[in-house]
Amino acid sequence: MLLPLVFGLDTFGDLTHDADDRPLSHAQTIRNVVEQGVLAEQVGVDFFGIGEHHTDDFPMPAGDVVLAAIASRTTRIHLGSAVTVLSSDDPVRVFQRYSTLNAISGGRAEVILGRGSSIDSFPLFGYDLADHEQLFEDKTELFAELLEGGPVTWEGKTRASLTNQDVVPHLEAGPFPAWIGVGGSPESVLRAARHGFALMLAIIGGPAARFAPFSQLFHRALEDYGQPARPVGVHSPGHVAVTDEQAREEFWPPYLEVIRRVSQTRGFAVPTKESFLRETGPQGALYVGSPDTVARKVAENLPILGANRFDLKYGMGGLSHEALMTNIELYGTQVIPRVRELLLERSR
Repeated sequence: MLLPLVFGLDTFGDLTHDADDRPLSHAQTIRNVVEQGVLAEQVGVDFFGIGEHHTDDFPMPAGDVVLAAIASRTTRIHLGSAVTVLSSDDPVRVFQRYSTLNAISGGRAEVILGRGSSIDSFPLFGYDLADHEQLFEDKTELFAELLEGGPVTWEGKTRASLTNQDVVPHLEAGPFPAWIGVGGSPESVLRAARHGFALMLAIIGGPAARFAPFSQLFHRALEDYGQPARPVGVHSPGHVAVTDEQAREEFWPPYLEVIRRVSQTRGFAVPTKESFLRETGPQGALYVGSPDTVARKVAENLPILGANRFDLKYGMGGLSHEALMTNIELYGTQVIPRVRELLLERSR
């Protein structure tokens, strides 16, 4: 089955700065994300996602509320999480929030579920990180049941059981799209296939080709589990500006600072200028450059990964709202059409 090409934008609600490089308030950063989502629809982007975080750098713990604000000012663009940390949340409440967003938006909600690459939610809500695998397995299973609609009967190990429980609001037209975000776990790939979710590959370092075995495993597992074809998406960070040089100059300082800070808790290696340039090159995971440079990289990697969707994780703490709006405009008006053009040329 030939699946349609989809192009999205994701943000973590990174704390933006003003023209004098002063941090904006959390409230202003959130309001700016609303404006960015509205612009994304205006320039032709298919999907706008907000990732869940709970820190001063990423003040975005309630992305569904922000997405509802965007929904009220848009009519076409799909809106969803990128990702929701299901391991430290309640599947019933996640379903209720996104089925409510689906109602508000007229059927445009999606959800990408993750097991917890960003771990700040675990101590906040009283979960033990050592349990994250069992938590994610149980809660993914329950979420799949909830998407089916109707009263739910379910029993697991990490949450109270449900017996013929009606969960509202009811969906108008069947389940909304649901994805499992995978950053390197084959178990999560199999989990996505087993429960009938789509697959979102989160590629944040190194060549995209190293993730090709994950998409191949996913397609084989769908067949083994008797599931129909499901989409495969790619989520990678980047920044688009008028020229390659401008994009790198704008992105490098905040990128270095953000990775330096999170390296203490996430185990990331602090980048050097040399490693940064390697990651922005043809074989790297950063989509930083002019519209043509970014488009060529996207068009090169989608077929390698057997993917039909690309989400650019735009923004980096310290960039200005104006730079992000330019990024969005260039992505929608120049990158997306150019990728479609390049892929069409390859297919002839």
